[in-house]
Amino acid sequence: MLEQGRTCLDVAQQLQAVEKAIQQAKKALIQDHLDHCLEDLVGPLGVGQSHSMDEFREITRYL
Repeated sequence: MLEQGRTCLDVAQQLQAVEKAIQQAKKALIQDHLDHCLEDLVGPLGVGQSHSMDEFREITRYL
């Protein structure tokens, strides 16, 4: 974009979009890991453990 002579505003907007996309990809990776890998490793969760895992999933959305 810089080589094409685009404005600083255009470049900044695209950089922001890229940052947001990377952030969303990281969140999706963490959620997928929690949903599949972690539960597969520890096995079925009890009621209290399930609630704790749900809270942890919710917290990871703010990363």
